[in-house]
Amino acid sequence: MNIGLIVAAGRGYRLGGPLPKQYLPLAGRPILRHTIQALARHPEIDAVQVLIHPDDQALYDDATAGLEKLLAVRFGGKERQDSARLGLEAIGALKPETVLIHDAVRPFIAPETISAVLEVLKRGSAAIVGVPLADTLKRVEDGVVASTVSRAGLWRAQTPQGFRYKNILQAHRHAVRTAPGTDFTDDAMIAEHAGLRVEMVQGSEDNFKITTAADLARAEALLQS
Repeated sequence: MNIGLIVAAGRGYRLGGPLPKQYLPLAGRPILRHTIQALARHPEIDAVQVLIHPDDQALYDDATAGLEKLLAVRFGGKERQDSARLGLEAIGALKPETVLIHDAVRPFIAPETISAVLEVLKRGSAAIVGVPLADTLKRVEDGVVASTVSRAGLWRAQTPQGFRYKNILQAHRHAVRTAPGTDFTDDAMIAEHAGLRVEMVQGSEDNFKITTAADLARAEALLQS
């Protein structure tokens, strides 16, 4: 069984307006709905578990009305890593083989990318999506360029990040025990902390995270193209 896990418990208001960004309209429907559909429509994804903020129940119910493959919604934790762990614990009774953890505001994940992640997981324990860095990197100190950083081998991580279920659940539990208070910025970092081998799958520039007004405008244009 392959389960998609969407972390949507954040309270980001950087886009302005009265709603967390995952509930803002994109082509007339909440961003979160587009994201759920992108995962749920894949034939190899059997179910989707969503983690939300307790205050967002009504928003979630409205955003997801009529969607298929959805498990009963669960509430997330204080930090993103807490929400991911709670989601992993919640799906344990279903005994999934793999789980794909995905950002709520990345609605443009391509089916072929999901397939590529699942293919790696047939033989490996972890696979994440990313794109190679193209920009020149500078290390800056007090507003002055201190050095140029080689971009060789550097990638920008995206989601979904896929794992063998038992491996990532154990990795999250290990992180709680051994590194409390650490700011793990994604689930791959938690997997790395546990010593898992994480493989990289080529993603797409279209699989961007909607965090600014410019991102939202880009998303609207992409849907219209």
